[in-house]
Amino acid sequence: MSMAAAEALPGQGVSLAHKVLKSTGVLWFLVATAGQWIFVYYILAAYGPSTLSGNFAAWDDTGLISGYVENDLVGNLFFASHVFLAVFMTAAATLQLTPPVRKRFPTFHRWTGRSFIVIALILALGGFYMTWGRGVRLSDIGALGVSLNTVLIVSFSLLTLYFAMRRKINIHRRWAMRTFIVVHGVWFFRLSLMGWFVLNQGPNGNTRMLDGPADITISFACYLVPLLILELYQRAADSRQARPKWVMSGVILLAVAATGLGVFAAYMMMWSPHF
Repeated sequence: MSMAAAEALPGQGVSLAHKVLKSTGVLWFLVATAGQWIFVYYILAAYGPSTLSGNFAAWDDTGLISGYVENDLVGNLFFASHVFLAVFMTAAATLQLTPPVRKRFPTFHRWTGRSFIVIALILALGGFYMTWGRGVRLSDIGALGVSLNTVLIVSFSLLTLYFAMRRKINIHRRWAMRTFIVVHGVWFFRLSLMGWFVLNQGPNGNTRMLDGPADITISFACYLVPLLILELYQRAADSRQARPKWVMSGVILLAVAATGLGVFAAYMMMWSPHF
């Protein structure tokens, strides 16, 4: 083997590891996107017909803690806007992180991104109001997970917008990915809880009030763990060594499996009964 070939092999190994890492990241994004669009379909199927027909009391047929409340115009409007704006936000989020859309339609990307940020803030603050102002919670300690999620959504959204306006695009994209994770905290909670039920063949450490040890852990871990994985993924992508990339590729594949399981479990137990 020549000296030049020997020197090229380590670089080739890093390049291969980087490609595999990026591929696993794309795979996770595709699985997550599929799950989010199933969730969108569930929202439209479960709440669309009853809302259009004026049968608002039917909102509660999906097992909500509190949906329609008679004589609570403000709360009902908050709920309706929260539900249906989530449809647009999910669509905008997936389009924002799709490279072909971002590169070929930059103006569309900018305006969709701005709309996404505004709606994310509205949904986060609306969710906070419904949790503490309207009392849509089963336990205070579980609701703290939602509250921390709100703080992260507001902070990350504003940072995403700030770096976009400063034209620091690489930093902007990283904050956009972090925002993508935290704005889907409620979606991750559903996947995590239903996936936990499947793995345990039923509840284990859960209560009807969602204040069991498993419930409390999931309330925070459902978005903090994906956020941690994203941070480690970004560090591995920046690394000039192959080993971190290979390790994170394995971690991402586990995340793909966990997300797929969560989507399947949520579909079977929460969403499909209302299609």
